[in-house]
Amino acid sequence: MGLLMWLRTGLLMAVLTGLLMAIGYVFGGPNVAFLMFLFSLFFNFITYWYSDRIVLSWYNARIVDEYEAPELYAIVRKLAENAGLPMPKVAIVPTETPNAFATGRSPKHAVVAVTTGLLRLLNRDELEGVLGHELTHIKNRDMLIGTFAAAMAGAIIQLAYWARWIAIFGGFGRDDDRGNNVLVAILVAILAPIAAMLIQAAVSRSREFLADEGGAKISGKPQALASALMKIENAVRYRPMREGNPATAHMFIVNPFRGGMASLFSTHPPTEARIERLRKIAEEMGIYF
Repeated sequence: MGLLMWLRTGLLMAVLTGLLMAIGYVFGGPNVAFLMFLFSLFFNFITYWYSDRIVLSWYNARIVDEYEAPELYAIVRKLAENAGLPMPKVAIVPTETPNAFATGRSPKHAVVAVTTGLLRLLNRDELEGVLGHELTHIKNRDMLIGTFAAAMAGAIIQLAYWARWIAIFGGFGRDDDRGNNVLVAILVAILAPIAAMLIQAAVSRSREFLADEGGAKISGKPQALASALMKIENAVRYRPMREGNPATAHMFIVNPFRGGMASLFSTHPPTEARIERLRKIAEEMGIYF
């Protein structure tokens, strides 16, 4: 892993640890803040080694082998060879919302996941474009910081949710003023999801442009990737993902959530801008839409 990635990951760990400690301090004082610090150390360790399993479990994704999904497996193998990458694991997410993401701490421990809806919606060329995009994320080592952000932000949202109800039903015993506890709980319940969404937005949107470019070149089909992005965008507009964790929105090729907090923070460049970039890349490759 490059020095820049280590610095980015370390900074993200520090920020998220600080948020966890702040939640503990607000609701329980220094002792609870220290417990949150210890929890964050433990969770950082677990997240580094098992973040891919955590994210896959959120979406009930199932690792499949070559016999279960021969065509999908063949596409991933061919594209991985084109990209000079080891063969990643392949997973299928049981939802009709079309989308895809990559996860894992390194190219040797990577997983490419696609939804059943994506497999139904796209033709083979479009699927190759999407998978090329995800393999570029793996090649550029975007997955660790993205998966780590998703897991830790999800933990912050869940802890804030628990803390809200504990405060409402009596607090942590730090403050005798129940009204103040409830007010603080409401503030934390609002600010924690916002912090999680800001973390998503902090995962550079430029990485999506780079992944689009890499996907176009690995697959050799920029026009198919552009077509896939438009199909996914339109499908998500009418069939957004209802279950799952919005803290993972930045991991998907197109934001699968609509409404609520997910609509307030942009985790991806506009799809129209991405398609226009792909048009220019196609022209450079001697391919015209």
